[in-house]
Amino acid sequence: MRHALLWSLVFWAIPSLALAETPSEESEEKASSFNAESVYDKPFLMGVESASLGGYVEGSMNYMREDGVAEGPAFELRRFNLFVHASIGTRMRLMSELEFEHGTEEIALEIAQIDYKIFRGLQFRFGILLPPIGAFNQNHDAPAWEFVDRPLVSTTIFPATLSEPGAGLFGQFLFGDMGLSYQVYATNGLGPGITSNNTGRTSIPAGKREGIFEFDNNPSLAVSGRLALRHFDVGELGLSGYWSQYNTYEVEGLQTDQKRSVTMLGLDYQTSFSEVFEARGEVGYAIIEKPEGAGPEIGSRQFGAHLDLINTVWRPTLFKHQEAEFNINLRAEYVDYNIGEFTGTGQKRGDEVIALVPGISFRPVSEAVIRANYRREWHFDLQRNAPAHRGVFQLGVATYF
Repeated sequence: MRHALLWSLVFWAIPSLALAETPSEESEEKASSFNAESVYDKPFLMGVESASLGGYVEGSMNYMREDGVAEGPAFELRRFNLFVHASIGTRMRLMSELEFEHGTEEIALEIAQIDYKIFRGLQFRFGILLPPIGAFNQNHDAPAWEFVDRPLVSTTIFPATLSEPGAGLFGQFLFGDMGLSYQVYATNGLGPGITSNNTGRTSIPAGKREGIFEFDNNPSLAVSGRLALRHFDVGELGLSGYWSQYNTYEVEGLQTDQKRSVTMLGLDYQTSFSEVFEARGEVGYAIIEKPEGAGPEIGSRQFGAHLDLINTVWRPTLFKHQEAEFNINLRAEYVDYNIGEFTGTGQKRGDEVIALVPGISFRPVSEAVIRANYRREWHFDLQRNAPAHRGVFQLGVATYF
């Protein structure tokens, strides 16, 4: 009787909340400003009836010099991505993104998700998703960033861009100038390439596997989630996590290996002041259960962080561009792929990268950026010998269309 009463209240409450919500234009704008909604924040979507088409393109030129040896210059068309968005009635929408990397060297369906809105605080998502590992994995479009390369923590500790099939819930709650968003997903997980790959180290990005859109390589689903607090005049702070059993430990019901998991924890932040200064970044920590007998080069813990500082120094009316702006930028980043000490000696293990990236960028309009930066990197090997030095001068352009 108690259970019947409880379920009756649940089935009464959900439709009541959905009907009671009367979204205003202002509240919808606030809700869409969350990083969790960035997958839909695509300029230049051109509509045909209920469907819209858009995309972005990114190209660069790189000139690299490592320990006195130069390579390049070389031009590269990094990405050409196409978006398709469709509203299906008043509560359902579809978003997809088809990515062409390095010309046609790699073609991938990055997103293909269907959302159903019960009310703003309770929405259902199904399809090929971007798990919320930090903020970058869901907000990685090149025209949104002032630097040519993506952050190391987001691409070598966290495996951005990571797409996995699955389903889950998300939503936003608004409280005046504040808002709270959440995302919880279950997806097919990463594979054994995390510790079995050709990089010579633990590499979570190498765990992205072929066939992930068709099947899981073990009976355990991956679980991910993100909780974010946003002040609409200040910025957003997010906490995220991802857990998955990554190895194939069972075949046809028989256990063939010990279960091994990967856990990722993230902290992301974004803030702006006086409409001319912005700071944003990400901190990531990973714990990997490695196979028995794995050598010291296979790390069980990894850490990384980056901080971007963007300062708008000039907003001229230039070549009839009414919203043009020039920015000076600085990125600082650090990654440690093998936290810990060598057994028996107590010597700290290396395998670290430090990078400083000063740069400038010009936005003729907010949806396009022309950027130049210089990457200075220090690479420490596993034994922490004197670091290798790498300098890369980069030019890049990216625009939505």
